[in-house]
Amino acid sequence: MRIRTAAASFTTLAVTAGCVVVGFGAGTAQASTCSQSYLPLPDSSCTPGSYNPDVTQSTIDSTICVSGWTATVRPPTSYTNPLKAQGIIDYGYSDTTMSDYEEDHLVPLELGGAPRDPRNLWPEPHYGTKTAYTKDGTETKLKNAVCAGTITLSAARSAIKNNWTTALQVTGIG
Repeated sequence: MRIRTAAASFTTLAVTAGCVVVGFGAGTAQASTCSQSYLPLPDSSCTPGSYNPDVTQSTIDSTICVSGWTATVRPPTSYTNPLKAQGIIDYGYSDTTMSDYEEDHLVPLELGGAPRDPRNLWPEPHYGTKTAYTKDGTETKLKNAVCAGTITLSAARSAIKNNWTTALQVTGIG
C-alpha cells in the first residue's frame, strides 16, 4: 500500500505561477505514485481513509452532532496546503493550480474522519461532474441521518469511505 507522506517531510514548498515545486531532503522530486483512474474517488492505495478515535457512536452527541464541532478539529491550511501540493504531484495531475483542488478528508470531519492523518486527505478536483462540492452535500445528509438515529455512524463511514458517489443509495438516505 502506498501512503502519502506527512507535511513534516518537506523541506521546501513553493507555488509559483500555478506550478508546484516540492523539495525533499535529498533534493530529488518524487514521481506520480497515485492513480487518477478512480476519479471522482481517490486511489485507495494512497488515500485509504482513517477515523478520529474520539468520535464513536457513543460520543456523537458531544462531537459531530454539535453545531460547529468540526471547526474545533479542522487543521489549518498551513498544514493542509503542503499535503495538497504533494498530493497534486502524487496523483500526477497536469493542472497544478492549487485552487483547482480541495484538500479533502475522504472520511469527512462531519462523520469523524481523522483531521490530520495524510491517509485521510487527498487533493480532490473542483472540476468534473462529481466534485468536492458534490461530496459536501452527501457528507451533510449522512451526518444528519447519523444524528437523527436513522443510520449508524459505522454505516455512514463505511459507505462514504467505500464510494462517496453511492453512499446515499447504499445507506438508504438518498
